[in-house]
Amino acid sequence: MPELKKTPLNEVHRASGAKMVDFGGWDMPVAYGSQIEEHHAVRRDAGMFDVSHMLPVDVRGAGVRDFLRFALANNVDRLKEPGKALYTCLLTERATVLDDLIVYFLAEDWFRIVVNAATAEKDVAWFEALRRARAPGLSIAPRRDLAMVAVQGPNARSRVWSVLPGSEARTAAMKPFFGVEHGAHFVARTGYTGEDGFEVMLPAGQAPEFWSRLAAAGVRACGLGARDTLRLEAGMNLYGQDMDESVTPLESGLAWTVDLASPRDFVGKAALAGQRPARNLAGLVLVDKGGVLRAHQTVHAAAGEGEITSGTFSPTLGVSIALARLPAAVQPGETVAVEIRDKRLAARVVKPPFVRYGKALV
Repeated sequence: MPELKKTPLNEVHRASGAKMVDFGGWDMPVAYGSQIEEHHAVRRDAGMFDVSHMLPVDVRGAGVRDFLRFALANNVDRLKEPGKALYTCLLTERATVLDDLIVYFLAEDWFRIVVNAATAEKDVAWFEALRRARAPGLSIAPRRDLAMVAVQGPNARSRVWSVLPGSEARTAAMKPFFGVEHGAHFVARTGYTGEDGFEVMLPAGQAPEFWSRLAAAGVRACGLGARDTLRLEAGMNLYGQDMDESVTPLESGLAWTVDLASPRDFVGKAALAGQRPARNLAGLVLVDKGGVLRAHQTVHAAAGEGEITSGTFSPTLGVSIALARLPAAVQPGETVAVEIRDKRLAARVVKPPFVRYGKALV
């Protein structure tokens, strides 16, 4: 068995008594104690996550915008102000999902992409192959010298300001999905929890001290368990569960991340043209008692069968929720039946998200 990769905060997690798990080949904290309390800390106050297993990739050189215009399903021409970010998918020629990612426009010759940990090597190789074929003058630089810490929750921004002198003046007026350099830190108003907050990139060697300062400021350390319940409540897809190379973004509730309207070509566009998916991703809320919605459970609807891709018990709502790939004819408000331990329990179809900014939406 290959040795698990470690983030710059690995020793800090272990010293804090975190329960560690193998997450896509990385040694990561799943919880520091109560996963439920960590979840509520983010919804009600502020929590922090080590997301250094994710990979920033800097793409530089003349013509980088043209390169990304073709490489990505969403249109980087929407990025006009320095620091603006865009969520998009990376597609195969068949229009299936290689990864979902965020791309930041930093300058006309510099864009920064943040890719998922489990797909990082594959993504970089894909970008390199495309660069050699279309734009050999560009450089593609993975930034494993950077750590990433996500601070999320209604009080997250004020806590970051308290430990990063001068950052409030730089970021207080910054809109969501923007980032800015602040000294050695890159502070972005992005996240994966459905709460406000920042994702901070910083030199790897400075990460333990930054984490310690945040903890001293009252930010609670949170693990992968709370991250998963939070992102599911927010209706956010997880790569490898809710989408992968077997499905298109149109089947995954991600049509909004694909720009088919502009005349530009991009990888996978031809395969998407005129496609009418037979399935789509929808939300489920369990109505009957006696079970929890989990991935791979079968869903029975009047229009046919579907399958849960992600499911959990929602700490905020107090009920079980899920994302499920269902026949496209199934509409919000319908009642379906989910197979749970040889029983069929009723669930209501809803449009995600389930929770946003601490408020129930279903």
